[in-house]
Amino acid sequence: MAKSPTVEDVARAAGVSRQTVSNVINSPEIVREATRERVRAAIMQLGYAPSMAARRLRTQRSATIGIHLDPYAGGISGIVLDRFIHALTDRATPRGLRILVYAANDAEEELRRVRQLREGGEIDRIVLTGTYAGDPRADWLAEHRIPFVAFGRPWGEPGVGSAMGNPERPWVDVDGAAGTRAATAHALTYGARVAFLGWPEGSGTGDDRERGWREAMGFGAAPPRELRWTAVDTVSAARAVVEQELATGGVDAIICASDTLAVGAHLAASHGGHPDMLVVGFDNTPVAEALELSSVEQRPERVAEAVLDLLVAETETHAGAWHRLIEPELVVRTREHTS
Repeated sequence: MAKSPTVEDVARAAGVSRQTVSNVINSPEIVREATRERVRAAIMQLGYAPSMAARRLRTQRSATIGIHLDPYAGGISGIVLDRFIHALTDRATPRGLRILVYAANDAEEELRRVRQLREGGEIDRIVLTGTYAGDPRADWLAEHRIPFVAFGRPWGEPGVGSAMGNPERPWVDVDGAAGTRAATAHALTYGARVAFLGWPEGSGTGDDRERGWREAMGFGAAPPRELRWTAVDTVSAARAVVEQELATGGVDAIICASDTLAVGAHLAASHGGHPDMLVVGFDNTPVAEALELSSVEQRPERVAEAVLDLLVAETETHAGAWHRLIEPELVVRTREHTS
């Protein structure tokens, strides 16, 4: 049988020292990004996996990350979290970490489940998903000294989005405003009347995505009513709203807060005689790809890398260390041309 690759093999393939490989696995924040990427590429190429049993004996920790799996709800945009969990699992193994997925119907049940898993020695850190204003989970985890990182900002808390980090509230998020700014800048090449179809006000994520559109359009806090449209996140609701809006006035393009809204907007535009109207979604799901709609790619694989970097970091003192914003990417598809 072929010999399993060792840390020395990884070091040799990456052209670094054994200690550097160890640092990339255990304390990636102290290693330069270019070196980290080179070492991780060597780890993936060789199929190297650190000994989890040895690490557990040495640290007296389970080296297992718990993450909540949302109940299956169907729809279009749930694929983003699925991609994130797959990426997290894939990238945890080379670091000597495992992923344990658990289910819960609400925050209270989730915290009971986390307590059980922690007391049973099954997990020693947590990745939070689905953050929202007033979310009690971060406070509870900090109070019980359970290391965690949230995928999503703690919406509603003072200082969210500031450059300074709070080690008791670490998070990684996608810069939604940057994504919709880029989408709007692209849409403005089609004409000056670019509408935004978003969720009802009060969603941190949705409000952030609307902000990018407003900034690119040069609007203040109160954009023109005829260009700011609202719908719940279903295809049918989005289609109904856009059909009504297009019947009362024309626009050159529509930026949407999700691919679900974008599909509804595209159907409405097509039904109204504008099949080639530019509609840009958010999430870059397979549905958007199939319909050849442009969309903002969240890059959940990069989010997973950043989450793991923070989870294994014991101390960081430089500004912004505990808050990571991932730059999304606008994916422009070829079906679009001016209507």
